[in-house]
Amino acid sequence: MKDIKYKITGFNHCEFYVSNAKQTAYFFNHAMGFNTIAYKGLETGSRDHTSYVINQGKINFILTSPLTSKGEIVNHLVKHSDGVKDVAFTVDNAELAWQNSIELGAENVSKPVKINDEHGEAIISSIKTFGDTIHTFVEKQNYNGPFLPGFISNFSNKKNTDAGLIHIDHVVGNQPENKMLEVCEFYETIFGWHRFWTVDDKDISTDFTSLRSIVMANDNEIIKIPINEPAPGLKKSQIQEFIDYYQDSGIQHMALSTKDIIATVKTMRKNGVEFLKTPKSYYNNLSDRVGDIDENIETLSELGILVDRDENGYMLQIFTSPIQDRPTLFLEIIQRKGSNSFGKGNFKALFESIEKEQGKRGNL
Repeated sequence: MKDIKYKITGFNHCEFYVSNAKQTAYFFNHAMGFNTIAYKGLETGSRDHTSYVINQGKINFILTSPLTSKGEIVNHLVKHSDGVKDVAFTVDNAELAWQNSIELGAENVSKPVKINDEHGEAIISSIKTFGDTIHTFVEKQNYNGPFLPGFISNFSNKKNTDAGLIHIDHVVGNQPENKMLEVCEFYETIFGWHRFWTVDDKDISTDFTSLRSIVMANDNEIIKIPINEPAPGLKKSQIQEFIDYYQDSGIQHMALSTKDIIATVKTMRKNGVEFLKTPKSYYNNLSDRVGDIDENIETLSELGILVDRDENGYMLQIFTSPIQDRPTLFLEIIQRKGSNSFGKGNFKALFESIEKEQGKRGNL
């Protein structure tokens, strides 16, 4: 264990670089039950970009778009299209987190800076991780504003009905082939994290495609980041499709937790969210595979929700289709009932569903 001198207490936010932040916020708010809680733009003195902060439960997403034709955000969009730039952690000491990381070999993005407004002060700093993705450390014990200094409260009084989402369960990073271990070693070295769960291509494969995955977790296991890479197969895996279209390693999806996945999925479907279709054959003998569950299997089948069990209990999960035109970023909805695993038993059905979609896109 490395001598880590600070504490990560959770995911603070994820920041997306998108081509139209206002319209992206509208989608998340009206389709997925988020609400815009804070804003930064021309009206607040931000001349080169605008950002909307959307919230549901403990989930905060920043949606950021450029206001000019040049700069880092524009370059990111040209290369990757809409995607996640920043996976930010709440820490007890952002200066120490940055200093510790740099001393252990991390690459600097932003040195610690104190920001403040009438609601108090916060300290933020950032380092580079895989691809063009960064991690920002956020220290905000002395801040009680709507989000962070520089943002103003959302001026709309309209509130959307939430979909029951609670917090970020995990964030998944895709890597090119043979880069997974290198990235995992980064998290072990820089953050002192450990390998929480692992599968290889013998565990996760169909007749055509496969992947390898190692889940990295921090000391209290609140933060989990699965690191995936493609494994050789007869056809192109979903991981390789992501790499081809994102043109680098990056965030493939975020898993958002709920206490009632059936209600959450029904709400999102009604609002127009598209989910991957699960073959009906998946539900044949489901009880034999996963044992007794509280949910009605017919209802799960109608909605396409997957189930898996480990020694601690079971979990339910479902995946959206890509939420933009490039087949890169999507979202997972997950409900845990004791299980801490990542649905190894579901990967074959999930991959078959994804392969059907890849086939439609001509990318299998």
